[in-house]
Amino acid sequence: MNDKQLVAIHAAKYVKNGMLVGLGTGSTANFFIEELARLQKESNLKITTIASSHISMMKAQSLGLNVIALTQVSEIDLYVDGADEITPDMTLLKGRGYDLVLEKLLAKASKQFLVVADRSKLVDRIGTNFAIPIEVIPFAWKAAKRSLEAAGGVGDLRQNAAKDGLSITSHGSLVLDMSFDKSISESALNQLINNIPGVVEHGIFHQLTSAVLIAGDGKIEERWK
Repeated sequence: MNDKQLVAIHAAKYVKNGMLVGLGTGSTANFFIEELARLQKESNLKITTIASSHISMMKAQSLGLNVIALTQVSEIDLYVDGADEITPDMTLLKGRGYDLVLEKLLAKASKQFLVVADRSKLVDRIGTNFAIPIEVIPFAWKAAKRSLEAAGGVGDLRQNAAKDGLSITSHGSLVLDMSFDKSISESALNQLINNIPGVVEHGIFHQLTSAVLIAGDGKIEERWK
């Protein structure tokens, strides 16, 4: 069993009967979904789920989990997902995929947000290994980019995997991948990007994490707020 699978199975221990559970997206989140399906089948676990992406929704449904839409609820009990970067104060970088809007909605709506990761995701500051994904309204991307550049941002629109067009999110937005000066704190950068017109959402998850579950060498370390 690899570290990703180990930490996902560990996170499933926090799921109780009757819970409404948010499902993350990605390789570690997939192990979590598989474990929930196993518990439902073998231990008669009774839960309802909300997926953070079409991919997770399809996987959960294929395994027999009951998936509902966020439009049906205003609060969820538990959300489990991975992250691309995690700082010492549990600020996250997420959204290198295409579903950061729904991911942040689930993180904000959850009573508990557990982040599952291995040690490779631990960084001193956001933006260490990746640019910050910023989802923008298509007709406003140039204005948004200009505002971000005025604040010290450097970057451009994200291309699709084939490099023959632009990446389009699940909600029809474009993505600017931007890097910023290291002197700007995560808190200040979060607020700065929030205040720029044309920005739909961005990948800095600040003060949303309840705990980080970190796998390494076959062991799990829990860091709680």
